[in-house]
Amino acid sequence: MCEGDRDVLRETDPEIESYIAAEERRQLEKVRLIPSENYVSAAVLAATGSVLTNKYSEGYAGKRYYEGQQNIDPVENLAIERAKKLFGVDHANVQPYSGSPANLAVYLAFCSPGDTIMGMALPHGGHLTHGWNVSITGRFFRSVQYQVSRETGRIDFDQVRDLARREKPKVIFCGATAYPRIIDFATFAAIAHEVGAKLCADIAHVAGLVVGGAHPSPVGHADVISTTTHKTLRGPRGGMLMATAACAKDIDKAVFPGLQGGPHNHTTAGIAVALHEASQPAFKDYAQQIVKNAKALAAALTGRGFALATGGTDNHLILVDLTSKGLPGKVAAKALDQAGLELNYNTVPFDPRKPFDPSGIRLGTPAVTTRGMKEAEMQHIARWMDEVCAAPQDEARLTRIAGEVREVCARFPAPGIRIA
Repeated sequence: MCEGDRDVLRETDPEIESYIAAEERRQLEKVRLIPSENYVSAAVLAATGSVLTNKYSEGYAGKRYYEGQQNIDPVENLAIERAKKLFGVDHANVQPYSGSPANLAVYLAFCSPGDTIMGMALPHGGHLTHGWNVSITGRFFRSVQYQVSRETGRIDFDQVRDLARREKPKVIFCGATAYPRIIDFATFAAIAHEVGAKLCADIAHVAGLVVGGAHPSPVGHADVISTTTHKTLRGPRGGMLMATAACAKDIDKAVFPGLQGGPHNHTTAGIAVALHEASQPAFKDYAQQIVKNAKALAAALTGRGFALATGGTDNHLILVDLTSKGLPGKVAAKALDQAGLELNYNTVPFDPRKPFDPSGIRLGTPAVTTRGMKEAEMQHIARWMDEVCAAPQDEARLTRIAGEVREVCARFPAPGIRIA
């Protein structure tokens, strides 16, 4: 937020301004390891905070229900064309408000209430909207869920194939929110084709890795690709759907008028800026470094006795089972946050503990990589985590580590945050 805007906000609503200032300080001084979080650039912040938020634009470019779209239509068209070029897809819709509405649009496009759908079970790494029972996707549709192998922690494709053959789902979702390995889109596509299902690849977590060449692309395999536009893609909080030409019309009708009214034009502009940034050569280096950092951090944690789901990672994400440490995930996450290391507690596959008090923690490297941290800093992070998990109630230790974290963070600027 620029100083002029900050002054206006401080004068109008000092209470809100104070919380924003405190959040800026928090994001600057902590090592942010939640794998779904990142820092956007000052340019993305400027677009999302622009006067485009004032304009209502129900419909699609060239087919709006409100006048005054002379500047809005070009913004949306630009975002669409950039998405198509960057991902190499036939069609893109940049209007979904976020990832969950985007996924819901896929079901609306190809299913009726009660139809069978298939996705990865939430406790095994899938997302709520992949058919889990507390989500609308698991309540309005008949959901069947595949799991990972108990022995390897990886997707069991024999189980996926057998389940699909037996249940004949209309839609299969692949992709995950807590799975540290490469998603084999080609194998999922072969299974979907065999049973006559539409395949949706949810790449919300790995979209930035896909465009940066650090993760295989689902293009050419999936009928529809859903994604958020933040996380590794480093855009604003929004959603996007990409599809083959054959599925384009159904997807567009599902988004509008099926689920939404007018799009959030300021978010669309921020998405366009982020897609432009992701098309630059430096973004490929960034995506590759995310994975290098994750592998380095995973190896350092393993060396300190932490048990990792699947034994490591291929992407940006690490899932740690703290059972061998005798420490619940929630206790660890809260102590780590106090020590300046922000991550989240998380279930692990076949977790005997409850979801709100699970055995694991989930962490990732997108945000720290955006700040310029590399393999050397991952060694510091692993050491800090080890110290905290060894004595999570040691207030003096947590305070000391928080100070060390601030010293390291001070060497790495945070995009969009200008405070000293």
